Amino acid sequence: MGDLGGGDWREAVAEKGPAEAAAGPDHLVVMVHGIVGSTADWKFGAEQFDKLLSDKVIVHCSNRNMHKLTLDGVDVMGERLAQEVIEEINRRPYIKKISFVAHSVGGLVARYAIGRLYKSPKPTSENTPQTPDDNNRGTIHGLEAVNFITVASPHLGSRGNKQVPFLFGVTAIENFACHIIHLIFGRTGKHLFLADNNDGKPPLLQRMVDNWGDLQFMSALQAFKRRVAYSNVGHDHIVGWRTSSIRKDSELPKNAFYKDLSVCHGKRWTLASTTVK
Repeated sequence: MGDLGGGDWREAVAEKGPAEAAAGPDHLVVMVHGIVGSTADWKFGAEQFDKLLSDKVIVHCSNRNMHKLTLDGVDVMGERLAQEVIEEINRRPYIKKISFVAHSVGGLVARYAIGRLYKSPKPTSENTPQTPDDNNRGTIHGLEAVNFITVASPHLGSRGNKQVPFLFGVTAIENFACHIIHLIFGRTGKHLFLADNNDGKPPLLQRMVDNWGDLQFMSALQAFKRRVAYSNVGHDHIVGWRTSSIRKDSELPKNAFYKDLSVCHGKRWTLASTTVK
């Protein structure tokens, strides 16, 4: 399954010349699925984008890391996604903006990919006055970075007490999981449980909290105008609230209606969103 959400109309636009394409959407939205997932996971979401914003956005559901390929590691998947995004941008030279919407491990993969795709802003002359409208954020492969949104993504990894709720917070089980997770989820499992420091480097997820070598992880995140992490307050047995909302235990709101927390209640779920500064 390839792109979802734009149908034949979007492909027809891609084949038009620059003048004709200029009247169409110029904002690429890249949707990234989670572990053992596929483009089908974002089918409904992509269709909603197309239904409501077909004149503004082009939706691309990533297809380079489907099914068992999601076990190859966050770094390998991130490199694949970065190359996939480059190819999509090259196919559509009229694209000016880019956003990412990612689920679960896909959020980590997208964070890695933008670290590879980030381009620093052009240096300005010391004599040139800065204005609030100046874009000094850098770009994602030359495109204006607009939204970076994750849904139930384990940003802090899965290692630690109650990071994976279905392990019931039993320390012995959580410690045991660190040693066998690679048998189930391959290199990706090692990355999630911060068990990949055998080469003398810090675990990958720890490296991703800053710029590392030629990978500009934090600069890339800062380039986006909006960064939002959605997390399940309850009933998510795989990704805990703490890791998906990037909080310590002591920072989890006791009152679900704090100013920085938006909460939606359903019959079987509660979803919280936090704007990441």
